[in-house]
Amino acid sequence: MTTNTHQQRDTLFAQPLGGVGEFQFNESVANVFPDMLKRSIPGYQAIISQSGLLASRYAQRDSNLYDLGCSLGATSLSMQQAIVDARLNDAQHAQGCVIHGIDNSSAMIDKAVDVIAAQGNNEQLPIELHCENMQQSQLSNASVVALNFTLQFIAPADRDAMMRSVADALLPGGVLIISEKVTFEDPALSEMHIDMYHDFKRANGYSDLEISQKRTALENVLIPDTLEQHAQRFKAAGFRSSSVWFQCFNFASLIAIK
Repeated sequence: MTTNTHQQRDTLFAQPLGGVGEFQFNESVANVFPDMLKRSIPGYQAIISQSGLLASRYAQRDSNLYDLGCSLGATSLSMQQAIVDARLNDAQHAQGCVIHGIDNSSAMIDKAVDVIAAQGNNEQLPIELHCENMQQSQLSNASVVALNFTLQFIAPADRDAMMRSVADALLPGGVLIISEKVTFEDPALSEMHIDMYHDFKRANGYSDLEISQKRTALENVLIPDTLEQHAQRFKAAGFRSSSVWFQCFNFASLIAIK
């Protein structure tokens, strides 16, 4: 992400907005998205890099890898780099694979095209971008599916069906890599994690006004699940096992194995 466009600082909620509308993945958000993620999600860079390493472990030859809700393509690029690097030690590793980045935001896909082109789309493992609703995407022959900070934006009533679609598309031994904002049933525990998360954002330069207005914008858009709900959904969809592999405050990354 080398252009100035992708390095703009997130000030979208810095001024009083009066009526705060629902959060949208529009051009204004796309322009500041890398800064927003880095300053808003604890451990974001580690999550993205480890997602790539996990993908390199589980990618199967002649299969599809999916980055659902790919936004600007950070996870796609991480998977691409890690798998290509693995080939330095094993020329046959994950040969014939394609990474498919899917997002329903045209603003995100348009900028992802530029980001990936700037990084150099490696012909050994091409990234193909698709502007479409992932709930309607025809997923198939998949060894890896990444859902980083995406399921939380799908209506809760539709999440079980989305998870079944992912599980059905995965080959035996394939994996789902998923990162989400999570919630907790214990009120005291929930309050602690939220307070610590807000302290994290303040330490990264966000004001109380920015924190409050963005929280309002996301209130009915981002609806988190508990870790227990995620585990139950994986099991119901047909995954044989799952585990949390990263957690910081109310953000967690999990892996589910088919």
